[in-house]
Amino acid sequence: MTLRLDLSGPVAVLTIDRPAKRNALSFEMWSALPGLLKRVQDDDAVRVLVVRGGEHFSAGADISEFATLRRGAEGAARYGEAVHNGERAIVELGKPTIAAVAGFCVGGGCEIALACDLRVAADNARFGITPAKLGIVYSLTSTKQLVDVVGPAWAKQILFSGELVDAATALRIGLVNEVVAAGQLEARVAELASTIASRAQVSVRGAKRIVARIMGGQSEEDDAVRALYDEAAHSAEYAEGVAAFLEKRAPRF
Repeated sequence: MTLRLDLSGPVAVLTIDRPAKRNALSFEMWSALPGLLKRVQDDDAVRVLVVRGGEHFSAGADISEFATLRRGAEGAARYGEAVHNGERAIVELGKPTIAAVAGFCVGGGCEIALACDLRVAADNARFGITPAKLGIVYSLTSTKQLVDVVGPAWAKQILFSGELVDAATALRIGLVNEVVAAGQLEARVAELASTIASRAQVSVRGAKRIVARIMGGQSEEDDAVRALYDEAAHSAEYAEGVAAFLEKRAPRF
């Protein structure tokens, strides 16, 4: 398997591990993502998921498969469905996700990074989405992820040109949250993941769900949103948070 999942501790780590191909994503890898993400969701000890590569996050889809598995309209549809299901599994995970991006983050690799809630990049990272080089129309759901992050004008430039964007530009346009020196990437991501894991999870997960609803066009409260407020108000974490504040100590969530 060229995806490795480490579930030890509150911060799970999913590593794209195919260095000989710059972590190019195969059909098998895309197809494995929903099952791996379900394991993360079902493990109550896990509070945050980090998605990482190595020297490169991922150079994109394994183009060598396009002449076989993705050949013809039927093959393309089947391949596209696997990509869509893998990307959606990350987006729909009920726990916060952080992409730790170094080196190339292109095509399907960028799709995975954009599916994560947060992106921290090394200063050597390069981003691009390249369907215009292959005669492919990028899916609506993944295009929406891009537009939600960088806005329509930059989404068009990235998709129309297929050119790579450096880390400084990615930070400027909002494609990433932070840029750090390459040697500091792992430490910074671990620090951020640990901070999020230490917060009240009823708050973190509630915020993730509400932001998703806002990005989906919702602007008014409804019963589902009010249920999130009620869940928090009746939670042990709320009781601990208030008690810790009054006792002037750090909360233990």
